[in-house]
Amino acid sequence: MMKFRFRRQGADPQREKLKQELFAFNKTVEHGFPNQPSALAFDPELRIMAIGTRSGAVKIYGAPGVEFTGLHQDAATVTQMHFLPGQGRLLTLLDDSSLHLWEIIHHNGCAHLEEALSFQPPSRPSFEGVSAPASLTRITVVLLVAADDTAALGTEGGSIFFLDVTTLTLLEGQTLSPDEVLHSVPDDYRCGKALGPVESLQGHLMDPNKILIGYSRGLLVIWNHPARCVDHIFLGNQQLESLCWGRGGGTIISSHSDGSYAIWSVATGSSLTLQPTVATTPYGPFPCKAINKILWRNCESGGHFIIFSGGMPRASYGDRHCVSVLRAETLVTLDFTSRIIDFFTVHSTGLEDDFDNPQALAVLLEEELVVLDLQTPGWPAVPAPYLAPLHSSAITCSAHVANVPAKLWARIVSAGEQQSPQPASSALSWPITGGRNLAQEPSQRGLLLTGHEDGTVRFWDASGVALRPLYKLSTAGLFQTDCEHVDSLAQAAEDDWPPFRKVGCFDPYSDDPRLGVQKVALCKYTAQMVVAGTAGQVLVLELSDVPAEQAVSVASVDLLQDREGFTWKGHERLSPRTGPLLWPAGFHPRVLVQCLPPAAVTAVTLHAEWSLVAFGTSHGFGLFDYRRKSPVLARCTLHPNDSLAMEGPLSRVKSLKKSLRQSFRRIRKSRVSGKKRTANANSKLQEANAQLAEQACPHDVEMTPVQRRIEPRSADDSLSGVVRCLYFADTFLRDAHHGPTMWAGTNSGSVFAYALEVPAAMAGSEKRPERAVEAVLGKEVQLMHRAPVVAIAVLDGRGRPLPEPYEASRDLAQAPDMQGGHAVLIASEEQFKVFTLPKVSAKTKFKLTAHEGCRVRKVALATFASVACEDYAETCLACLTNLGDVHVFSVPGLRPQVHYSCIRKEDISGIASCVFTRHGQGFYLISPSEFERFSLSARNITEPLCSLDISWPRVATRARVQESPKLSQANGTPSIILAPQSHDGSPDPAHSKRADTPELPEATLSPMSIDSATSADTTLDMTGNVTVEDVKDFLGSEESEKNLRNLAEDEPHACTILIK
Repeated sequence: MMKFRFRRQGADPQREKLKQELFAFNKTVEHGFPNQPSALAFDPELRIMAIGTRSGAVKIYGAPGVEFTGLHQDAATVTQMHFLPGQGRLLTLLDDSSLHLWEIIHHNGCAHLEEALSFQPPSRPSFEGVSAPASLTRITVVLLVAADDTAALGTEGGSIFFLDVTTLTLLEGQTLSPDEVLHSVPDDYRCGKALGPVESLQGHLMDPNKILIGYSRGLLVIWNHPARCVDHIFLGNQQLESLCWGRGGGTIISSHSDGSYAIWSVATGSSLTLQPTVATTPYGPFPCKAINKILWRNCESGGHFIIFSGGMPRASYGDRHCVSVLRAETLVTLDFTSRIIDFFTVHSTGLEDDFDNPQALAVLLEEELVVLDLQTPGWPAVPAPYLAPLHSSAITCSAHVANVPAKLWARIVSAGEQQSPQPASSALSWPITGGRNLAQEPSQRGLLLTGHEDGTVRFWDASGVALRPLYKLSTAGLFQTDCEHVDSLAQAAEDDWPPFRKVGCFDPYSDDPRLGVQKVALCKYTAQMVVAGTAGQVLVLELSDVPAEQAVSVASVDLLQDREGFTWKGHERLSPRTGPLLWPAGFHPRVLVQCLPPAAVTAVTLHAEWSLVAFGTSHGFGLFDYRRKSPVLARCTLHPNDSLAMEGPLSRVKSLKKSLRQSFRRIRKSRVSGKKRTANANSKLQEANAQLAEQACPHDVEMTPVQRRIEPRSADDSLSGVVRCLYFADTFLRDAHHGPTMWAGTNSGSVFAYALEVPAAMAGSEKRPERAVEAVLGKEVQLMHRAPVVAIAVLDGRGRPLPEPYEASRDLAQAPDMQGGHAVLIASEEQFKVFTLPKVSAKTKFKLTAHEGCRVRKVALATFASVACEDYAETCLACLTNLGDVHVFSVPGLRPQVHYSCIRKEDISGIASCVFTRHGQGFYLISPSEFERFSLSARNITEPLCSLDISWPRVATRARVQESPKLSQANGTPSIILAPQSHDGSPDPAHSKRADTPELPEATLSPMSIDSATSADTTLDMTGNVTVEDVKDFLGSEESEKNLRNLAEDEPHACTILIK
């Protein structure tokens, strides 16, 4: 008998409308430090700063929350950037010698960045002469002439061209060739040598008609542009690197390739200067490296600043990245850990001012931005409200905590301020303050936690556009590491030369790789936290407002349970320090639980109300009572063939080879078995079914798609015992009475459910008695295809997630429905399945791999609030696949709602680093130093909304680039809608709510990321931990390629692209 399965007829218009009110995909903002910066600019009038990158991105920053982003159409390196002061316009030079004019445009009260014009230098005949070689067409330096809207372009051939900035067209008849300059040079200086490329162009501060030109050979020329004549010549003989004109125009300072700088006096009585008044090599007499850039700033209080980069002794310190600050007899050598890109000073620029009076020095490095206060003795660093280097140590995991209570937030901020106190005499705040942030103040606070390779956990304010550092927790002080960190610079004697001073926080080197943080979980109601690391260490910490000296209790849990035949071949455990240790204000460790063998922790969860912490490794999982400081449970999950689990991370190459070999064997085996099958009877039956379906099916009824055949995974697959998720829940497991339970899911598709006997707290007290906690195995589920279990969550009688610990008892959330039957949602890499409790019988399922041809990588439960109705919200299941797609399903029905293309499937690290929030947003790494923030919610969107006061009349008739610039993506992610528009072109009314929306009736039930019961927004964190399955996904197969959907056809987007 033939059976047909049909979906329900047609699509429900009401449901489709509701989907549009609930879901919308937007990539909104990039948090962190731009990847591979290459250029820097500062507008002293508007107080905004621009950073260009090697990928062609342009990012403009002002006050916190004021950000503009653009991307050149060609992915070329931005080599130079120049603001037109006060106009909100930026001229960029790329390494292909093309020039681009960007403008900040206001639309409906909000500003965004657009590329207005571009200029490509003409071919060599018209640009440098008929016989000029191609290399001479390269532009080496750009100067915006203050007298008019023109730009001077210095080239590699020594010529200087002039460009009309308003139209980006060359001005005919104004080109300055090196021959014109040589006519004014003494004969003995010419001696047949070329002047070389134009190295520097500087404008006179008082007389905009004069231009200071520096050639590579060392010749300096003051050129009077309107009169087209040479006013003054300085006969330098050392290869030139940079120039700076002193205020008033009476002094010129030049830096050179031999590590020296020279001060030239502009004499009024003579047009020729043979020798500088001062010439010195600050770090001589031994050979020194070039001084790449130099600045001269005078002060009203007397003396002047000389600031330069480079110039270090070549043999001793040639590998150092230094900026030297010299004032009178004080010299400080700022020592950075990454390459210097550029620097500028924030100082007075008004024509009526006689002095520069520098306030701050901003240094752009390859890995961070450092700002120093030049008005305060000692020149301390100014804390940055954004652009913090997320990757100061490599990120290994991340988690998000939403709706942080105000009390906990204030305590964390206070602990962070005590870590880096500012000098009492320092009155300088962040100097880059341009623009106005128009976004509403967030109603809820969100924390982004990042674990790092050096054993630190950093707390970030992720409530708005600017990702602000709050507090840093370090766990290294608890252990005796292999390489005790000794800062030789800090211990250097005062008479050492040069006088180095270590500046910046980028430090990618870890003392011991075992310190790396793998998992974090935070209880926001009790300020308790769990940090788990690479060597099996599990730390339970509690927030303290004052420093304290205390000892840390240490306990061990043997996860092998004396199983024979297994020998650990990996790294040793970390040795904890003994005795009382001094801990500063912040999170203090209470208990250290050491897993044995000391393998990396793969899952962790915390239940502060029961004082329990669960943890898992590649060998098994354990349960620990940190109130009584005693283990409750240890379960080994190893299969007899799990030999790779005993080898540790240093044997991953063998693991990869063996896994790939087994994959090819399974493919070969399936192909051979498929050929042996006789398909005659089956093919005839399929033909009959197809003919009958064509005749009987109504045209508006869609058949269920054909499911892919999924090969069951072998039970002896390597690393099958890895614990992927842990979960606490108060639910029904053994009978009709509910109680505490713990759930664990493994890499082999096994789910273990334990009933816990937790002593009940006394009336009026939140602390439970001292009796021991007991754990009894209640259920054990084995998934058919043995797919890894990614996440587990229990749903109450209304189909909603259970609240977090303390939320129900403290009336912070609606109590769960304990009358109706509960259900458990188990998400594996291949399917989602809902089982009833306590019987554990299958209720609903969705086979994602069979339908979509992809595997689940990240899963979370999130609340989606409606744009149209303030009081309506739905809890849905969001998942990220190995193809980089995000799918949203209804709960508990598991019906597909929407799906979007989010991350490139080749970006393995980006997919592994993704973390969802409880309000329908997410973060993933697009580079080692940047998080991309995206939103799946139509209502909850965090994006830049800002304005800028601009003082130039915009000509509406000017030609513009047709295609709007796309959002910069370090990993090449396709551009998306950054500012959804309504039909009339005005901003979407939903965008009036920028921050996390207040808790709605359903949101009070605390939908959580379902691999953790307490860290409500942590997903299965694998940042920096690429697995064998990820590599398989990257390699791909022909079948998976054929099964990719064309998402652009399924989900049409608006065509408007705005950069805000």
